[in-house]
Amino acid sequence: MNEHTPHTSSNQAPTDEINTSIARLSAKIKAITDAVKILHQDRTQLEGKIEDAQKRIQHILSRLPEQSDGRQMNLLGEAVAPTNPEDGNEPTTH
Repeated sequence: MNEHTPHTSSNQAPTDEINTSIARLSAKIKAITDAVKILHQDRTQLEGKIEDAQKRIQHILSRLPEQSDGRQMNLLGEAVAPTNPEDGNEPTTH
C-alpha cells in the first residue's frame, strides 16, 4: 500500500522555482504589453501628424498658379503689395 507523504522541503524547491519563473515571465509580459500600448499611441499620434501635413501640402498645392501663369505667388498667405515697375520710380517733371 502506498502511503501519502506530506510535502517536504525537497518537493517545495521545484515549486518555488516554477513560481519564481512564472512571476518573472508575468513581469516581462506586462512590460511588453505596456511597451506595445505606448507604441500604438505613438503610431496613432504620428498618423495624425502625417494626415495634417498632407492636408497642409494639399492646401499649398491648390493655391499654386497654373503653369501657364507667369505671376509669382505668395504661398504662405502673407499680404504682399502688387509690384508695379512704375511704383518705385520718382515722379518726373516734363
